[in-house]
Amino acid sequence: MDRAEDGVPIAELLDERRHLLDVASWMLGGARDADGVVDEAYRRWYGLSGDERDGIGEPRSWLARVVGGICLARLAPPEPGPARPGPHGMLEEEISGVLLDALDSLSPAERAAFVLDDVFGTAPGAVADIVGQTGPECAGPADRARDGLRARRARPATAQQHDAVARAVRHACTAEDTEHLASLLAPDVTAFFDGGGKVRALVEPVHGHVRVARSMVRLLAGHPHTTLDTHSVNGRTGLVVRYDRQVAAVISLDIADHHVVRVWVVLNPDKLRSWNPGRH
Repeated sequence: MDRAEDGVPIAELLDERRHLLDVASWMLGGARDADGVVDEAYRRWYGLSGDERDGIGEPRSWLARVVGGICLARLAPPEPGPARPGPHGMLEEEISGVLLDALDSLSPAERAAFVLDDVFGTAPGAVADIVGQTGPECAGPADRARDGLRARRARPATAQQHDAVARAVRHACTAEDTEHLASLLAPDVTAFFDGGGKVRALVEPVHGHVRVARSMVRLLAGHPHTTLDTHSVNGRTGLVVRYDRQVAAVISLDIADHHVVRVWVVLNPDKLRSWNPGRH
């Protein structure tokens, strides 16, 4: 199955999360714990294998059932159980700020594989165990991370060139012109979709100008309440997607030789809080 075809429009993603929040709020009698319930439902979704997710005909209904089950469990008398270990913290203070800025745009698997392998020199077998992948699977994210970091440094576009390409990308996306958008992308372009496990975004990076163009047009499919505008993102022109005046996605672009070489789509609502002041 072509994973680029599995993308879901932003309007559908946000409607789905709002629906799940409504379900949780109604069952719990308030909105205080609804976010946590919905986050847990999405964690369970991403805990499934790709084949298992593909076998679910109605993801929204499946998620709603999971939300209902979690709420029922929370409303039941608690049972004692083993304490859950906290996440392993990364020693980010030992990494330069410049590198951290670049690493922040990588997917979680790529960041983990790159830092553990290149920065801390962890043995490949141990890296695979930590990331939860086999050795060969782990090598792919690490290699793409290195390629992405090199792309950010090599053949940088001027501010004017970057702005012109970014605006052309916006125009192509707004017009849903997949062919034109593909022409603005490098043949080996890669797109990363960071949903943070909190929206049903694409899990794997998308590679190649045709597939990336299709996935972007699919994600940004026209909707009466969806707008796409250019905006400064990390000091360069990027794209901001709004749904009902709420920022639903922020897209940054790495551009070299007049073509986009990397696309970073942030859909994680936690990372978008600074773009939505006053919203919860």
